[in-house]
Amino acid sequence: MENLQLLAQIQAFTGIGIGLIIGLGALGACVGVGIMCSRFLEGAARQPELMPQLQAKVFLLLGLIDASFIIGVGLAMLFAFGNPLLAVVQQAAG
Repeated sequence: MENLQLLAQIQAFTGIGIGLIIGLGALGACVGVGIMCSRFLEGAARQPELMPQLQAKVFLLLGLIDASFIIGVGLAMLFAFGNPLLAVVQQAAG
């Protein structure tokens, strides 16, 4: 029975961790994109001749910010569907 409780506890904590990874990752990405785009608009308003150069950099950084969030989602999916911690508990019991 103790082994079953340990498995349930690992799954519960994994669910909380997945929620934190996705939630905080989305929050960070949205705040980062918002700050970056507001600074882009400020820079474009001050110096319109630099707008094409700034726009290229903004799109590059948007991709990098979103990539970090997608990597976090990928790690969350790993723990959701193929949790390596459960295999350790099952090996210890078996």
